[in-house]
Amino acid sequence: MKLISVNVGLPRDVIWKGRTVTTGIFKEPVTGSVRLRKLNLDGDRQADLAVHGGPEKAVYAYPAEHYAYWRSELARTELPWGMFGENFTTDGMPEDETNIGDTFRIGSALVMVTQPRMPCYKLGLKFERDDMLKRFLNSLKSGFYFSVLEEGEVAAGDEIKLVARDRNNITVEDITKLYSTEKGNDVLKRRAIEVAALPESWRHYFSKQLSNR
Repeated sequence: MKLISVNVGLPRDVIWKGRTVTTGIFKEPVTGSVRLRKLNLDGDRQADLAVHGGPEKAVYAYPAEHYAYWRSELARTELPWGMFGENFTTDGMPEDETNIGDTFRIGSALVMVTQPRMPCYKLGLKFERDDMLKRFLNSLKSGFYFSVLEEGEVAAGDEIKLVARDRNNITVEDITKLYSTEKGNDVLKRRAIEVAALPESWRHYFSKQLSNR
């Protein structure tokens, strides 16, 4: 596994459907080492902290392998690293093989997978497509968030080393499916609730659904 690109960006104002929107989704690759802190990378910020950022969404990672799919799906030959608003573009970390709670060493930092990315309208803004949110969610190519267990330096080209595998074996893709294509899978929901690394908001969401059966 490898860190292909490190991407950062500060919030900016853009015009979307006739109104001004502040967004941090525009990220660009950087060279050299970057300090990864508890809430974000140096040089990077989130715009709307109500739904983005925080300790459980400190870093957003997106598999480089998905770019070929999107180039074909969207008929776009130019998709630079960071196009999906990710901080880390990764190699060898597909959502169906990466567990919630898995811990990795990247550079000198230690990170843990917490949850998939649920897209908001700003993804549609970035791609200038109203259908992008639906396409993204249905693709199950969500990417995932890391929390930062130990701050450190990271750089493009760093090896991503698995330190510990979460024993619950609930993958990032499992959580996305429960939100989209497998909403009625109560067995998987009960297993997901047992994952301590899954944020409380997700566990509450699944528990509420089960209690309403």
